[in-house]
Amino acid sequence: MSLKDRVTEDMKTAMRAKDSARLSTIRMLLAACKQKEVDERVVLDDAAVVAIVDKLIKQRKDSIAAFALAARTDLVDKETAELQVLEAYLPQRLSAEQIAQGVQALVAELGAAGPGDMGKVMGAAKSRFAGQADMGMVSAAVKQALNKA
Repeated sequence: MSLKDRVTEDMKTAMRAKDSARLSTIRMLLAACKQKEVDERVVLDDAAVVAIVDKLIKQRKDSIAAFALAARTDLVDKETAELQVLEAYLPQRLSAEQIAQGVQALVAELGAAGPGDMGKVMGAAKSRFAGQADMGMVSAAVKQALNKA
């Protein structure tokens, strides 16, 4: 079963259970997937769905930070609930140690030396770690590795 099919089945389950909060989040995810398919005239595979989930999670995290600054705990709670639903669709993430090791190997492969090669390393890291790691953590690991080099 593909990830998109699993999301659709979860939507049906949420409808039957009358879980409106979960249902609205899943519908938002499916709408984002459908929009991408229509815009690009493609059928999404699991990697593309994971990329959409990553994007939506990043949006939720940014919203949570903004709402927390504004002391809007009601909206923080809503966004946090959506975040938890979305995180269920991500594959197992790499640990910080695994990311650091992968970045070290990537820096050695590319022969990168110093902060000037950040763009080159991040370009390769995005394709290597897509769907497996938070890109913020990858970026921090790349900066640390290049500063040592």
